[in-house]
Amino acid sequence: MSRPVKGKTPRRPPPKYAPSSQKDPVGVYCRVRPLGLEDEECCIEVISSTTIQLHAPEGFKTNRNGEYKETQYSFKKVFGVSISQVELFEHVAKPLVDDLIHGKNGLLFTYGVTGSGKTFTMTGSPGLGGLLPRSLNMIFNSIGPYQAKRYVFKTDDKNGMEVQNEIDALLERQRRENNLPVPKTTSSRQKLDPEIADMIKPEEAYKADGVDEDSSYSIFVSYIEIYNNYIYDLLEENQEDAIKPKPPQSRILREDQNHNMYVAGCMEVEVKSAEEAFQVFWRGQKKRKVANTRLNRESSRSHSVFIIKLAQAPLDADGDNILQDKNQVSVSQLCLVDLAGSERTGRTGAEGTRIREAGNINQSLLNLRTCIEILRENQMCGTNRMVPYRDSKVTHLFKNYFDGEGKVKMVVCVNPKADDYDETLLVMRFAEMTQEVEVARPVDRPICGFTPGRRHRNQAFKEELSRKLEERGGPIDRDVPSVINHLAHSLPPLPSSELTDPNDDITLPRLIEALQNRHRIRQMIIEEYNKAANMMQSMLQELDGNLISKDNFIHEQNGRLAEREKIIQSNRAEMDRLEKKTKMQEHKIDILQKTTKIYEGDKRSLQQELETRDQRLQREQTDKRRMEQRMHGVVSDTQHKWEKECERRVNAKQLEMQNKLWVKDEKLKQLKAIVSESKTPGRPDPPPRQTQPPQRSSREERIPAKRSASPSPLPTTTPVRQLHRRSRSAGGEKWVDHKPTSSLDLGTVLQPVIPNAIQVSAPSEKALSKCDRYVLTHQEVASDGEIQTKLIKGDVMKTRGGGQAVQFTDIETLRQELTTVPGRKRKSSEGAPANGERKDGAWTDVETRCSVAMEMRAGSNMGPGLEHHGITKRRKP
Repeated sequence: MSRPVKGKTPRRPPPKYAPSSQKDPVGVYCRVRPLGLEDEECCIEVISSTTIQLHAPEGFKTNRNGEYKETQYSFKKVFGVSISQVELFEHVAKPLVDDLIHGKNGLLFTYGVTGSGKTFTMTGSPGLGGLLPRSLNMIFNSIGPYQAKRYVFKTDDKNGMEVQNEIDALLERQRRENNLPVPKTTSSRQKLDPEIADMIKPEEAYKADGVDEDSSYSIFVSYIEIYNNYIYDLLEENQEDAIKPKPPQSRILREDQNHNMYVAGCMEVEVKSAEEAFQVFWRGQKKRKVANTRLNRESSRSHSVFIIKLAQAPLDADGDNILQDKNQVSVSQLCLVDLAGSERTGRTGAEGTRIREAGNINQSLLNLRTCIEILRENQMCGTNRMVPYRDSKVTHLFKNYFDGEGKVKMVVCVNPKADDYDETLLVMRFAEMTQEVEVARPVDRPICGFTPGRRHRNQAFKEELSRKLEERGGPIDRDVPSVINHLAHSLPPLPSSELTDPNDDITLPRLIEALQNRHRIRQMIIEEYNKAANMMQSMLQELDGNLISKDNFIHEQNGRLAEREKIIQSNRAEMDRLEKKTKMQEHKIDILQKTTKIYEGDKRSLQQELETRDQRLQREQTDKRRMEQRMHGVVSDTQHKWEKECERRVNAKQLEMQNKLWVKDEKLKQLKAIVSESKTPGRPDPPPRQTQPPQRSSREERIPAKRSASPSPLPTTTPVRQLHRRSRSAGGEKWVDHKPTSSLDLGTVLQPVIPNAIQVSAPSEKALSKCDRYVLTHQEVASDGEIQTKLIKGDVMKTRGGGQAVQFTDIETLRQELTTVPGRKRKSSEGAPANGERKDGAWTDVETRCSVAMEMRAGSNMGPGLEHHGITKRRKP
């Protein structure tokens, strides 16, 4: 069994368009429907065979001069009310059918308002067949004798065509016939619907000229409708379910490998006669959506598309079988479209579903009009606007025709009654604009290069062979069944053998006589068979003699061929010598090419190595620069950190030394004062000095005023530095004061106050991003039971990832304790003390001052940014 061969859908692999000069305009025809009533007002007048004139009805809006405006429109052909269906077909559809048979595509659609006669023009009625049945009739009248057997051509699911040999087609035909539930009747006319019977009269039949007799043809038809912008297959066979009927499934549009649009999954039926094809059409026509409106009793609610696809393939060189070459299979198609009429819901009285149907119909017709307008604008003005074919299923399906896939014709149907004047005016304008659109003419290509007339020669040869066999008495193929039937009926029938009586002497003799008669006839048949066998034997002997003579002739011709063969051998030897020389030269060329390839390979490898080293060098340089930048950043950060650390240590050391120096000076001054007082015991206490001492820091100001009566003398050295530093926030630093919820507010030195700080109970990234310094207040109970406060300080630093980190730099510990100084009371002179208020004595004042100095020294270690409310004052108990 051979494998099916896929054929091409279009006649040309990609559609090749003719030059700009070879373009055909869209053929637009006009048909006027007769009036329903004779006394009804008419608004259309046929002026000539190509022109009509529209008259505004009475009561219609006039122009500025008060007169009715009359407009004229021209068409390729105008068909009045008296024109028959035959004349319309001859001018409009017949050229498209001729093109279809010769491998060209065509598109014909009817356009007009509702109730204008579009369906009648396309389908017709019994005895008045429309364009569709007449097209089918002409096709089968033209290709009837040249049709291929059923299932030789097969459609695939991708808008393509497959061709297979007759054996595979026979098996396919038997398989499908066995699957049919009801056997086919012999006569197709017995199944025709009375509504479609005798659509065409025999004298009105047409036949195409110039049909290629050396090709085999097959016709496939499909029928779809576009309802509410959805595509439905009208030939789809659904299982009837009276309880829960299954709704029809919508189909989708696809694009095949040659960029032609087709309906995917659409059923294509192979037909072998015009009656069968029209019956398939009528079966789908009954499923089409129609409804009764105020203007039309059977108004089409969808656009119907009937597609006739013609597949043809040439015969082989013998003219007997179809050529099994997929490149020689040609497929052409003719689309007959019955567009639903545009309507106004106010006039039709549509409600509910009918309003939605009317809206979708008008929208699809508007999209068709928009596409035509843009095509016309692109061709006349030289613009390149995109044509919105995809906005509607109608325009998307027929996009290829407007791009040059075949001829396009339109029949504009109009109703001359005055009520349709407004809609007819719009239809006329659209038709006038459509005539200005030109469609490129496709370029044909020859089907094959075989000699024409192959079918006729093969048929003549078969007839001559049959005639000679008949003259010689031999059976021919078509006479075999008749001979067998003649032999079967030539024998006399056997009489009845039923014995009803044992003394019956009639039945057995009659049966014996019949058997003897049949034996005699059998002997005669055997004799005739022997005569025929002897005649066949003599004929075979004659054929053997002819074969021997032909063998002798062939032997003689073989001798001549041997001589020619010697000449060919000598020429072949010369050719071998030249081929060897050529091979030697080619070998040298190969060596040079290989050497060149080696050098080129070395060159490429060196270039690649050079590029690799350059890339490696660039990467190393990039890494080096990146490392330098990184080390520079690290060095800068480290340098900045150590500069701050050194500065802090230097400041702390300086402050410590200054405090020590100040303490020593104070002690020295106190000792001086004590020594001077010891020399003059009876001297009264000197009054306090009136000169204001130098301004001291806030910590010194907070020292209690109850001190020794004698003021401390001013130091003779440089002024003593303040005991603590103010906050550096004035210079731009801000602190994060982290005080946990467990901190105690004692109002003493144990609770430091940091000015210009953000106090938080838990540090956050947002708070750290706004500050430069960080301090954590931690309180705990010491080993001696006293509360001590630890101040953990650090610097807020930005990380490379964009966050913040705290680097701790110092920890300070603050404690509160009661200081008990042992009694060092200086004894006075031998007498009683001069004043009872000198109970503590000078020693007490000196110890107090020294204790204050030491406490101030301890407080100075808190560093910048911290101030204490006060310090503990030690007293002698």
